[in-house]
Amino acid sequence: MIFYFSGTGNSKWAAKTLALETDDTLVSIPEVIKSDCSFTLEKDEHVGFIFPIHGWRVPSIVKEFITKLSIKTEEEDTSLIKHYCFCLVTAGDSIGKAMDRFLKQLRTVAVGDSLSLKAVYSLIMPESYVGLPGMDVDTKEKELEKKGLASAQLKEFSKILKQRPYTDNEQIWGWKELKRGPIPSFFSGPIGGFFERFLITDKPFHVDSRRCVKCGICANVCPVDDIKGGLGYEPEWLHTGKCLTCFSCYHHCPHHAIEFGKRTQKKGQYFYNRLNKQS
Repeated sequence: MIFYFSGTGNSKWAAKTLALETDDTLVSIPEVIKSDCSFTLEKDEHVGFIFPIHGWRVPSIVKEFITKLSIKTEEEDTSLIKHYCFCLVTAGDSIGKAMDRFLKQLRTVAVGDSLSLKAVYSLIMPESYVGLPGMDVDTKEKELEKKGLASAQLKEFSKILKQRPYTDNEQIWGWKELKRGPIPSFFSGPIGGFFERFLITDKPFHVDSRRCVKCGICANVCPVDDIKGGLGYEPEWLHTGKCLTCFSCYHHCPHHAIEFGKRTQKKGQYFYNRLNKQS
């Protein structure tokens, strides 16, 4: 079973592609986050987590889901069972120490007693964060290059999962090869904290009424239902504190009518199944 979250489609593509290779059941975290998050697994079924990195940290929706997640097994005595677990993350450049943070949380929540993290991987995917000056989507050429490399790497990772390495010891396959980037503790620490406190917010989002055609796409793609709208209505951000600043609303807008303050003016748009769109 693979639990995934995706904003602009990179992680969704990875989850769907991997599920086809491994014959896994896919579960969208935003679709089940409001439920009791209780799942029953078959004997020897593995568990995967796939999600993007936000500000060199684990997205809040994933952290919330892990605290709620409970797993049962279709066996009489499950007290000693630990399911093989993997985690794959996507990022436009580097992940810092986000995986370290994920592992630390997994070991402290209730579901951690049922899971044993044995394989990890980081895929570098097309850039979608556009919330700061100088940060924009990739060129079409770089986007295609990243997608091609990620596709090949994902096939190799699926082979690893089928082999299930390190099942009998404390090692984690792929740990040393994670794309942490330079000074990862600094980026996942102070910089990540700055992101969470000041940049992960819906307050700068607004709509340009001259461009908006009231199609409702932005409200439909928001993974946390933070946008009031729909067909025939201009979007209104609800300021619920749930916004992930994943920029899904911005990137999916067909007329570039959504902006994030003045930081996204004249910047491109991207989601997985289309090439970046320059304004």
